Amino acid sequence: MMNYSTSYRHKSQTQNHTRDRNNKRSAWLSLILFRFSLRDYGFCMTSLFLFCLGSLFYQWNGGPPKFLLEFRQYLGQSTFFDDHGPYPPRVLPFPSQVVYNRVGKCGSRTVVLLLRVLAERHQFTLVSSEIHNKTRLTKHEQVDLMKNISNLPKPFLFTRHVHFLNFTRFRIEQPVYINIIRDPISRFLSNYFFRRFGDWRGEQNHLIRTPGMKDFERYLDINVCILENYPECSNPRLFYIIPYFCGQHPQCREPGPWALERAKKNVLENFLLVGILEELEDVLLLLERLLPHFFSDVLSIYKSPEYRKLGNMTGTVKKHTPTLRALQVLYQRMKYEYDFYYFVRDQFHLLKKKIGLKSASTQTHQPSFLLNLPLATQEPEEEEEEEEDDEEEEGIELDDAHSWLVQP
Repeated sequence: MMNYSTSYRHKSQTQNHTRDRNNKRSAWLSLILFRFSLRDYGFCMTSLFLFCLGSLFYQWNGGPPKFLLEFRQYLGQSTFFDDHGPYPPRVLPFPSQVVYNRVGKCGSRTVVLLLRVLAERHQFTLVSSEIHNKTRLTKHEQVDLMKNISNLPKPFLFTRHVHFLNFTRFRIEQPVYINIIRDPISRFLSNYFFRRFGDWRGEQNHLIRTPGMKDFERYLDINVCILENYPECSNPRLFYIIPYFCGQHPQCREPGPWALERAKKNVLENFLLVGILEELEDVLLLLERLLPHFFSDVLSIYKSPEYRKLGNMTGTVKKHTPTLRALQVLYQRMKYEYDFYYFVRDQFHLLKKKIGLKSASTQTHQPSFLLNLPLATQEPEEEEEEEEDDEEEEGIELDDAHSWLVQP
């Protein structure tokens, strides 16, 4: 009996010892597993942090980090484009879409020559349209042109003689607009003589551009053209600058307050800069400050002897000033053009003041000898599409920008 009890007690103790040892092993195993869970948790959080950081790099740079691309190239040929298509377009930190809807005989030839040098130097896409005689477009033509412009490789600068295009109307991203205008009578005189006699680059180039012009029209005295109300020297042909800013609406081609106010509104809302040719150097300086990725160093290029030699060949030949009476009549016919010109000049001087440039001129009123002059001639009926094939070649002509103000 004694032996049985002792054996039973010993057996019970052995079982308890085994149970305690198993419990200790379970506790150690649970502790080890808990430690591994913390490590896994930390690993997951680190991976998530690195993933978020990589995503930020991807968004900031418009694509994956450079070292990842190099690593993929090191590993071998990538199949990313086969699986996913091209990378999303890079978002540039500056205006990457610029449109210069250049106005004829307002120095655009000068600016285009500069842009060709700048595009090569700063590596942006420059597209200078070869279409010079179609500024008014149908709705379908507008959409096609705007889509073609938007699909150009960025950054780009597109330039063409065309009236303002409203991209947002067709749910297309609106580019940045720039332009340059000049004194309306000065622009008209430059265009009148350029169509007849060309510029210094070629003695016969005007005959190539206007082959259909008859001799009596080519040598028509400008005073006769103005005072006898020839179509070329009357409205709507004189209503030329405003439509470039008013837009493609049919009413933009009708001289009047509606087109004028709409043009002013577009200048304020859609144009980064509208300069005046009489202060071209200040225009270039502002462009350099506002769009440095396109116009950096433009002023030094413009003042270089090599460029000056090129630019001097674009001046209109045989240009002279009409009589005072003809100028007075012309001024009255262009009253809306001058209203717009003075508005643009004031806005340009205001921008110069904000930038810190001193304005060369503060005059905002018409010359005294043109005040209170009644309209001398009746305006003719509106005619068909005006000829614009002469707009390709532009001259600087800064020295005589205001020469018509001096009585001959």
